[in-house]
Amino acid sequence: MTIDYKDIKEFDKEKLQCLFLSVDWSSGHFPDKLVVAMRNFSTVYSAWDGDELVGMVCAMDDGAMNAYVHYLLVDPRYQGVHIGRTLVAMVKKRYADYLRIAIIAYDGEVHFYADCGFSKVSDATPMFITSLWT
Repeated sequence: MTIDYKDIKEFDKEKLQCLFLSVDWSSGHFPDKLVVAMRNFSTVYSAWDGDELVGMVCAMDDGAMNAYVHYLLVDPRYQGVHIGRTLVAMVKKRYADYLRIAIIAYDGEVHFYADCGFSKVSDATPMFITSLWT
């Protein structure tokens, strides 16, 4: 299997929808919004197996000091072959001169991000306001 990595922001909405739904993320139900979101992220790296979108990482930044990784997802059929680690490495290289790269890790993924060099802090708690789409 050969995985190609791309630095693009234009995606077919069906490909985005398939990838997001493959990991059961509710945003996959809003493919038109995902297309717009990808265009507006500061950084988007994607992983491809031929013409199939199998992974991506998206980050936003302030242009100098702080970057925030909002999405990191890999199709479950492709997990375990270092696609996620490669995408994280690409983000770390892109933001190497920044003071901080932040990510919100769900409990089940903390070990993955720790292995990628992120550390959990004891004096901060991630918080959200999530809109309920109907």
